[in-house]
Amino acid sequence: TCVFCLAFQLACCCSTAACSLCCKCCPKIKQSTSTRFMYALYFILVTIICCVMMSTTVANEMKMHIPFYKQMCKGIQAGEMCEKLVGYSAVYKVCFGMACFFFLFFLFTIKINSSKSCRAYIHNGFWLVKLILLAAMCSGAFFIPDQDTFLNAWRYVGATGGFLFIAIQLILLVEFAHKWNKNWTAGANHKQMWNGLLALVTLTLYSVAVAALVLMALFYTRSEGCMYNKILIGVNGGLCLFVSLVAISPCVQNRQPHSGLLQSGVISCYVMYLTFSALSSKPPETILDENNQNITICVPEFSQGLHRDENLVTGLGTTILFGCILYSCLTSTTRASSEALRGIYATPETEVISCCFQFSLNLQKLSCFLSLTADAEEHIETRGGQTVIYDEKKGTVYSYAYFHFVFFLASLYVMMTVTHWFHYESAQIEKFFTGTWSTFWIKMVSCWFCVCLYLWTLIAPLCCPTREFSV
Repeated sequence: TCVFCLAFQLACCCSTAACSLCCKCCPKIKQSTSTRFMYALYFILVTIICCVMMSTTVANEMKMHIPFYKQMCKGIQAGEMCEKLVGYSAVYKVCFGMACFFFLFFLFTIKINSSKSCRAYIHNGFWLVKLILLAAMCSGAFFIPDQDTFLNAWRYVGATGGFLFIAIQLILLVEFAHKWNKNWTAGANHKQMWNGLLALVTLTLYSVAVAALVLMALFYTRSEGCMYNKILIGVNGGLCLFVSLVAISPCVQNRQPHSGLLQSGVISCYVMYLTFSALSSKPPETILDENNQNITICVPEFSQGLHRDENLVTGLGTTILFGCILYSCLTSTTRASSEALRGIYATPETEVISCCFQFSLNLQKLSCFLSLTADAEEHIETRGGQTVIYDEKKGTVYSYAYFHFVFFLASLYVMMTVTHWFHYESAQIEKFFTGTWSTFWIKMVSCWFCVCLYLWTLIAPLCCPTREFSV
């Protein structure tokens, strides 16, 4: 059994076979899931390498514990102490290779609708070849001539891609809020219990938003100073109140009956989260106390104790952050997400049928029948290890090109995030959560963009009454 499994693993690396684990006890895996998982592993691998390159601790440990370190650095022409392999410039080059890798596959997979085409086979297999290609692209970036010009130009490309990645996540967040409310409203038409749940969730969201606003006012402001914090907390709290009033105004309700407080509650919670994140990312303010000693203000007192163990805070925080980035990449690459970004939405009839709450018995029977039929048509392959389900026999279940494009943007976002955006020269992974003005303003602008985007979805039907808008 092990021999057969290893043979299949070799086939997955060098041919079109789907990847799977050699353990029989692992649950079944779909080919589409397996493919996305492998690309995600490549993304994680390069991201870890970027974090290591930005770590002065790792560089010092390598100098102390690796024999012949200086000779090795000279041998690979990386400088006397491998200075070409550390710092923001090295991260820019590695991320350039990863971004080129995903952009190449974005161009290669445009308009693939069948998993049986030659290009689809390449997308779903040949993993060892792809790994070698990725390594070659990341390494080749170190040999680009005129490095200074390249780094300056690539910085602006990275910033543009990073902003676009943030914008896509915000668009999908607003779209998710509208879909959630529409589905629950559809469920309430069948059973009144969902009206109660709708009210309960809405109340919970607003309670969380108000609690966050109050806590930020308590911990991030004081009677003297902290003017930035006071203004931003007040402005963002006022914006949440404003969009909530607009969402339930009669003129908006007449054009969009599904508009309500659930969507604005989701947006308000996210705005409060971004406000908290921005205030945490702001450089600390210091004043002189009565003893002429510098003291830090406008931050919670307990947070100063947390930052004493910088390695623990950085390691845990970085892991959570990049886990969230990876989750955003995978959840925003479904076919529904790519269609939503292009303004393509399901018809109202489909919305009701695909609603989470199918209360009609006939609809339940129909759903079960369709589900069983789909399962019967899927080809299942058992190879001595994990069972693989080939779920794309009739067509692709997600947009290959859009998947690679999102990972291309995520590569640029990781590059800018690891190097502290426009404060790249002093960037270190150990100081990843030390506040910078670049990070602060990027989060605040993201917050305001999210509010404006949601507000536009409310007032667009009023501004353009002859056009059809659907979310």
